[in-house]
Amino acid sequence: MSERESLNSQLEHLQMRYVGTGHADISKHEWLTNQHRDSLSSFIGHSSFLSLFSIAENESVGRVRYNTLTKMISPCGPAPKIKDNTMDKEEKND
Repeated sequence: MSERESLNSQLEHLQMRYVGTGHADISKHEWLTNQHRDSLSSFIGHSSFLSLFSIAENESVGRVRYNTLTKMISPCGPAPKIKDNTMDKEEKND
């Protein structure tokens, strides 16, 4: 097996195993959502980040942790609606 095929198979394995690694058909919104969730989880995992944010926001560390966790539900807002061209053609024919 060549080196290129080996790299491709490893990449495919990572993409199947881990959600945030992306794939060829990932949308921009989905990719950004994964990036934001990764960042927010890193902020929660490192207490120094939580302390920094709590001082900057003048809130308790627990409140900042709670707010960060609630942001992880939908960090980039709702997904944009995908417009399907096949539906438009069918509607025009009717």
